[in-house]
Amino acid sequence: MSSSLQPRLVSLSHRKVPLTPFGCLWIPCSNRFVCLGTGSGPPSKGIIGVYSTTSGEIRDVHTIEKPRAFRCGTFGATSLQQRHLATGDFEGNLHVWNLEAPEAPLYSAKAHREIINCIDGVGGLGIGQGAPEIVTGSRDGTVKVWDSRQKDLPVANMEPAAGINRRDCWTVAFGHACTPWDRCVCAGYDNGDIKLFDLRNMEVRWETNVKSGPYKFTAWTVRHLPQNGNIFITSGGAGCLHLWKHSESSALLNKTDQEPEDRDSASASRLLSTISLSSQPIGSLDWNADKQGLCIAASFDRRVHILIIANQQGL
Repeated sequence: MSSSLQPRLVSLSHRKVPLTPFGCLWIPCSNRFVCLGTGSGPPSKGIIGVYSTTSGEIRDVHTIEKPRAFRCGTFGATSLQQRHLATGDFEGNLHVWNLEAPEAPLYSAKAHREIINCIDGVGGLGIGQGAPEIVTGSRDGTVKVWDSRQKDLPVANMEPAAGINRRDCWTVAFGHACTPWDRCVCAGYDNGDIKLFDLRNMEVRWETNVKSGPYKFTAWTVRHLPQNGNIFITSGGAGCLHLWKHSESSALLNKTDQEPEDRDSASASRLLSTISLSSQPIGSLDWNADKQGLCIAASFDRRVHILIIANQQGL
């Protein structure tokens, strides 16, 4: 393929925001997005900035301030009509907010003893089946699943057994929500452990350890393109975004349960494009579910960036 036709990331615009952004998310079915994080000065306040974008230009909509700094957020457990934002903060609190009336949270829980590092939602936005639920992972080593219709107590709590060293949980994700009863949670930890929890049977279905990972750079965030699961983007500690394409050979697709799994020989990820946006790490990014290839990213120099994949026919 000619390099001129190779899919690549192109920056449309960027701007500085009045917070250190730990999360950036498109508001579903709109041209708006939120940045959430912490303001400057002691004590640091939590800030949710709401912005709009038209033809690449980023404009302020409104700013929400709260007493506790935000660490992560998701729209995954809300309906398209409500578009409620679930957040985790630095003191272990889980809140659900109506961005149109943010004076008080719609739901609150003291979810963890320490910072909530990561959050995901399922059952909302018309994606997946089953109840609308939120999963949180914390520095305290626990992974908990919450239903906003049930007050105070989690519907599932995955924590190490007594005497086992608790590892900092860095990332969580729902999956396998293909029936009203089946659902899994995948969690990654600071020592390279990855665990897949089966919520129906309340057991660890699969686990492994990836040590420091397969790549030479630190990957802060990974997001798959909603319209094409073989395309994904990673953000690096050096302020770069990397666009990848994953492919699997027919040998892996046709493998029987009795055959040994050698994924290195049967699958590969090819780097399509790299773009440098900042000298600081890019701590969060999100694809737009409505416009294929449109992406938002936030770096620790307090800048948000709007990007798009050019030459998408090459995907």
